[in-house]
Amino acid sequence: MDISLYKGIHVFCETRGDKVIDNSLELLGEATVLKGKMAHNPEVTAVIIGSDVEKHVDTLAKYGADKVIVVDDEKYSTYRPDYFAEALAKVSDEYKPEIVLVGATLKGEEIGPTAAKILDTGMAAHCVELDIREDGEFLQVVPAFGGKVLGDILCPNHRPQMASMKAGLVDKIVFEGKEAAVEKFNPEVAGYGDKLEVLEVIEDTAEKVSLSNAELIVAGGFGIGDQAGWDKLEKLAELLGGATGCTRPALDEGWTEREETMVGTSGVAIKPKVYLGFGISGAAHHTCGIKGAGTIISVNKDDYAPIFEVSDYKVVSDWEKIVDLLIERLYNKRDFKRS
Repeated sequence: MDISLYKGIHVFCETRGDKVIDNSLELLGEATVLKGKMAHNPEVTAVIIGSDVEKHVDTLAKYGADKVIVVDDEKYSTYRPDYFAEALAKVSDEYKPEIVLVGATLKGEEIGPTAAKILDTGMAAHCVELDIREDGEFLQVVPAFGGKVLGDILCPNHRPQMASMKAGLVDKIVFEGKEAAVEKFNPEVAGYGDKLEVLEVIEDTAEKVSLSNAELIVAGGFGIGDQAGWDKLEKLAELLGGATGCTRPALDEGWTEREETMVGTSGVAIKPKVYLGFGISGAAHHTCGIKGAGTIISVNKDDYAPIFEVSDYKVVSDWEKIVDLLIERLYNKRDFKRS
């Protein structure tokens, strides 16, 4: 592979509903930061795949795109990972970027690695930091051993160099008045053909509070114990006007079904003014996701729980006792009617 042929940074930009997701806009900002560290001043290109997606060009330019490659076709109106991954791979084949960034979302975690396989290159997943070394190499930093150590990943002999990153780890950057060049590209994609069949599309219409924007987050772990306990956390978050976050065991148990509520290396990084943690042991792969929190308050009956090492305030108690008292006090103070 002649890696000298590969120039520029591509960011796969995912849409949800009628908007480009924040994770993609954050990665556009991060791409401009990387660009500033590279001697050859590469172009930052947003790659957007879907049906009727050209309308997002101005938004992508506003958040850092020098150019937008629009892959717009009716066949992308319903999500199929095989179509999207093949399209992204063919964009890379055609335009030869040196770096491709993908959001570590449910879709991104399917599309990115599949495209990397098609392109015969590597992909560093769930990066917590991206950088350009003094020698010009693209550095991808990933957590290992449950988040206890950070590993440096390099891909010196293959292009593009691909990496994924969760939401909340880097900031969006606004470039007011910026315009982007637009190129339309519609490659032929076969995917898995009729081996895949979309039987039904179920839209999630529930109103959600984004963890990335929440000023107060109530988080729970495996120590919550069951669905009834989790419902209490949801009620407390509602009364406090905050959002609910979780560790992986809580998600795996099915107490919450939203991947965007998981906090940590395989979830999202959060920056609330106040974080309230209940029944969370404090494994490193969770605590790395709350480093940006203003005030961390943790409740755990284990006086030696690791979560206390990163907490501003610790309460050694059964979590349920504290939550029940808080809910009772909030009802009394605000004259809420119990439901």
